[in-house]
Amino acid sequence: MPGLRVPDRAEATPPARPAAPARPAARGQPAAPARPAAIAVAAGATAMVCVGGSVAVSSVLAGAPVFTAEAVRYGVACLLLVALARMAGRRLSRPRGTEWLWLSGIGVTGLVVFNLALVEGSRHAEPAVLGVAVACVPALLAVIGPLLEGTRPRSRMVAAALVVTCGAGLVQGLGRTDAIGVAWAAAVFGCEAAFTLLAIPVLGRHGPWGVSVHTTWLATVMFAVLGLAREGPAAVTRLTGPDWLAVGYLAVVVTAAAFVLWYSSVRRLGAGRAGLLTGVAPVAAAVTGVLLGGPAPRPLVWAGIAVVAAGLTLGFRSRSRRT
Repeated sequence: MPGLRVPDRAEATPPARPAAPARPAARGQPAAPARPAAIAVAAGATAMVCVGGSVAVSSVLAGAPVFTAEAVRYGVACLLLVALARMAGRRLSRPRGTEWLWLSGIGVTGLVVFNLALVEGSRHAEPAVLGVAVACVPALLAVIGPLLEGTRPRSRMVAAALVVTCGAGLVQGLGRTDAIGVAWAAAVFGCEAAFTLLAIPVLGRHGPWGVSVHTTWLATVMFAVLGLAREGPAAVTRLTGPDWLAVGYLAVVVTAAAFVLWYSSVRRLGAGRAGLLTGVAPVAAAVTGVLLGGPAPRPLVWAGIAVVAAGLTLGFRSRSRRT
């Protein structure tokens, strides 16, 4: 996987058989497959920390021209990704054939419709309702992800995903909504899952960097068209200083960095196992709220954090036993 691949020490080391070098080799062998997996887990968790911590930043844009702000966000992120990919020597390939459909699907559902659903849904539902919709994603990824990857869902992983979902739901809490709010919450759920599932067929050839670059420029074009149609060409001049700071943070941390980290984790761990890490996002949001001066979490939130930790332990312990 680009950026996270490490040499296989078992292949790089000469096949020495004497007793003296055999002891160090025996100690090193179990670490060889575990180290890349540990890096992938850390990458996915870091991506979700970035996403969870962005809640307070995103609220700054509540009064801004949202489509124009999103177009600027994804445009800046795309330029940054292209520059970093070239500096890192990552090759970016042009999409071909059905790859355009998969990448466009990510842009439409995982980026454009997802953000629209958040905006429209917030008018009919409290934020917790939309948060719970996102929290249900691990269970769907645990079932559909392996099927797209050519394997069968594992009952242990599905159970772990359900535990993480329950824990994330406790952290988010419940909120009030109406029928339209429920519909938008369902759209948020589907789009969040599509962001990961639609990337599986193209991650093999394009890698995390390529998928991130192509989806961000596609989202830039889509949001720019929406911004011109609904907010006008002068909307960018209505962005205030705090708006630009928020857009910059979202572009660099929540988009450019988090996208590459997340897709790297999905490529290495698989969608089902990586999906467990989405439970980290609401925990990060709760912690960020406290760090920004908010009230201490209620006992139910602490219980939810413990349940998320239990689900992660269940899911990733099964990996260590198989390896």
